[in-house]
Amino acid sequence: MTDTTEEINQLKREVAELSGLALATGVILTQLLQANLKRELNPWNSATKLMAEARTAIEGFPAETDGERDPAMKQRALEALKQYETQIRSVLPT
Repeated sequence: MTDTTEEINQLKREVAELSGLALATGVILTQLLQANLKRELNPWNSATKLMAEARTAIEGFPAETDGERDPAMKQRALEALKQYETQIRSVLPT
């Protein structure tokens, strides 16, 4: 039973580390995109195009690249895209 508990604890640490990595990556990318989009002549249209292309790319991932073919991964990626879009647009001039 100890091996199972240790394995579970190790997996929990790995998930926490990966979550931290994903958070940092998301924050950095969001800030970079915000800075770049602010320089565009029409930042809202540029943001719309960027998000549409990202959404199309995520939805187009074939089953072989879905990470064990788990639909939860693709669903979470689409949800994250909505979160990032909100964050990015929050600093764009109207």
